[in-house]
Amino acid sequence: MKYTNIFKYLIASAALVFTGCEDLEEKPVGLLAPESIFKSTTDVETSIFGAYGLIATESLYGRQYVSALMLRSDMVDIGDRGTPAERQQVNDFNMDDNNGMLIKFWPYWYRVISAANASIAGAESLGLSEAEVNPLIAEARFIRAFSYFHLVQLFGDIPYVDYFVTNPSAVKEISKTPEATVYSGIIADLEYAKQWLPDHQPASVRARATKGTAGAYLASVHLTRQDYAQAYTEAKWVIDNKDRFGYGLVDDFQTLFKAPQANDLKEHIFHIDFLGLQNGSSGANDDIMPPMTGVRGADAPRSGWSVLVPSMKVYNDWDSRDYRKKVSFVDSIMIGGVMKPYTDFPNTPRPHIAKYAEYAGNSNTEGRYSDQNYSAFRYAEVLLIAAEALAETSGATAEAVGYVNQIRARARNWAGTTTTFPENVPTGLSKADFINLVMDERRLELAFEYKRWFDIKRRKLGDVAFKGVNSTEIHENFDANRDYLMPLPSVELQVNPNLAPQNPGY
Repeated sequence: MKYTNIFKYLIASAALVFTGCEDLEEKPVGLLAPESIFKSTTDVETSIFGAYGLIATESLYGRQYVSALMLRSDMVDIGDRGTPAERQQVNDFNMDDNNGMLIKFWPYWYRVISAANASIAGAESLGLSEAEVNPLIAEARFIRAFSYFHLVQLFGDIPYVDYFVTNPSAVKEISKTPEATVYSGIIADLEYAKQWLPDHQPASVRARATKGTAGAYLASVHLTRQDYAQAYTEAKWVIDNKDRFGYGLVDDFQTLFKAPQANDLKEHIFHIDFLGLQNGSSGANDDIMPPMTGVRGADAPRSGWSVLVPSMKVYNDWDSRDYRKKVSFVDSIMIGGVMKPYTDFPNTPRPHIAKYAEYAGNSNTEGRYSDQNYSAFRYAEVLLIAAEALAETSGATAEAVGYVNQIRARARNWAGTTTTFPENVPTGLSKADFINLVMDERRLELAFEYKRWFDIKRRKLGDVAFKGVNSTEIHENFDANRDYLMPLPSVELQVNPNLAPQNPGY
């Protein structure tokens, strides 16, 4: 009997975490019992660490998933057109349901989810007090919410499994769950996490979730759902408790993108931790974003493949007085021992993304296997969520404007030298103008950090972002009736017809 990729990972969640078993196409495991696998809270914690580790893999934050988000946005284009067609399809809005990137990251998210479900069931099977197990359950539920939040934004209705699978027959005909129901599950998980997670993890490491992490993601989920009052409430709670959680803006924007970053960097609310020059099976700890964004033909250790490269308009439209532009781009580099401007870059003569390749830290000659702590959520984003959500309910209030001004004040610190740009937000803006300003501030502040596509989708900005002479990356074939969602993988639909219908237009 053949099973879907989702099914393989769901029925083998515990085995995958503890043994790394993957060959499950024709050999599904038998009935699993949590009490036979989990004997102590240490076992549960090991399973949770395994789930975190699955996020830091080539299929997800190491390349495939995050590359797809970048290419889907209006901030990143294909550089070297000799790159595999699967990337060009995602970028050019002509992907199909057999896209190579899609079929790699889709099942891997379910692998993370299965590990989280195993951890929850394992903790519950121990029969210990709430104080002993609920923080671990909360951490696993955060990971599950994190995974489903990424999936539901790309695909809409998706299979939603929130239990440890002990009987293969229980999920062999799994069907899709409505998007609204998936979001309800995400919110419930995050609220539980906010209740039971600690204020700080050991050594205040930001690669594990805390109460503050859960609150920040609740703000983001409610913003995505256009529940602006609740988004503001959650963001304001994080802001009001920033000292309790140790949050704040770092003084120098460059610090955020200079590996190795501190594990307790105060601006990081949640980060994905890669370990320099280490890797394992199935793409474990394989960070390929530095070479994907690096300059092909440049001298080591900053050479790369020129795959993910912004259009010239993205670079030209960004005011050069903004320190964040300097940090975000590399527009000159050593080639053959000589400093060359971007006009002389081989293959793709455009400025490249610097956030990941410029300071990859302990890595190979192309920046691969870096020791970056990739920010999945920064305190700056909490401020921007609060500003946007408050503006939606109350207009451009002094409080909302103040949140943006905090970010602009940091941007005026040019590596220790105070400048005058960007200026504070002008007073008297209309609600619409201020929200547009916040969206552009997000575009610049969070440039190349995997956020822009989700902003385009939730604000339905596709026709503005991709059509007409004012767009930064022209794709006149963008279709709002199709392209706000990606297709479900064809292999899943072929094996399990219950997942039909396919998303519109594919």
